[in-house]
Amino acid sequence: MPKIIALVLGGLALVMALVAGLYRWPLPRRGLRVALPPQFDFDTAIRTAEAVIAAEAADPAVGPESRSRLLSHGRRTGRVVLLLHGYTLAPEQYDGLAEEFFDSGYNVWIPRAPHHGTVDKRAHHRVEADELATYAVQALAVAAALGDEVGVVGISGGAVLAAWLAQVPGDVVRRLLLLSPFFGPDPRQAPAFAVRPLITLYGRRLLPDRVTSRGYSLSAVTQYLTIARSLPKPPRRTGLRSVAVAISPLDGVVDLAAAVTVPRRIADANAIPLQVCTLPAALGVGHNILNLAALDDQGAELRRRYVALYEGGPTPTPGLTRVARVDS
Repeated sequence: MPKIIALVLGGLALVMALVAGLYRWPLPRRGLRVALPPQFDFDTAIRTAEAVIAAEAADPAVGPESRSRLLSHGRRTGRVVLLLHGYTLAPEQYDGLAEEFFDSGYNVWIPRAPHHGTVDKRAHHRVEADELATYAVQALAVAAALGDEVGVVGISGGAVLAAWLAQVPGDVVRRLLLLSPFFGPDPRQAPAFAVRPLITLYGRRLLPDRVTSRGYSLSAVTQYLTIARSLPKPPRRTGLRSVAVAISPLDGVVDLAAAVTVPRRIADANAIPLQVCTLPAALGVGHNILNLAALDDQGAELRRRYVALYEGGPTPTPGLTRVARVDS
């Protein structure tokens, strides 16, 4: 019996040592390897975007519906928005909202993320944090040349990239809208204390990949979490004019507390209020709060409200969404 007890205690000590080692293992904070692209003029930005779209059209691996999209008024406009889609999805996720922005006078750029929108539905498992950051920076370089006031909208993993663009490379982003931002997983899926070990083990691909019931690769998801952990602490003052977040209480993917706390800190650093829009549960919309086809007129109204949130505009019609202005 004493030998068994000693073995059990020894095993527990080994597990505790391994867990402690995972927590001590440093995570990258500002070490993402990103080469900043040159500044473009309008014509060069248009040619760059069109070249991306043409290359995707010539690539049989990219689905026709999933190619990057450019909605241009044919000239540099006063306002331009960059739309960053979510993990496992592609630019078509923004079809309705992109048209809403375009009809409001914006030039709109919706680039396809690396390994997304392909006929190989497991290709996104291979995505890496560095290439996601490079993709986001290159996309911002194109968008910044299309208009005077530059803003970014991101959903889920794309919202992590949007927040990173607003905080790290340069100070060109003036408006930020985060939809269902994935700054951490829903605690019911992975408690907060498990996130760091997950990033270490799966983000660094020390363990074989696992795929969730939603088709999410843990190795890929933790690349987005790596970028989220690289956000400056405390956040920087960068000249943002508006910051807003929209979430659904039915979202079983993201940590809803972190979804508000992170943008609130960014807003506080820029001495501006944070607008928080919580969709009513009665709408039946889950994590993908751009999936509004079943809502008909309410969906169209909600897309208009997203544009208003982005612009820091008035609160919406009572009964559709609930919006709160959150000051520091």
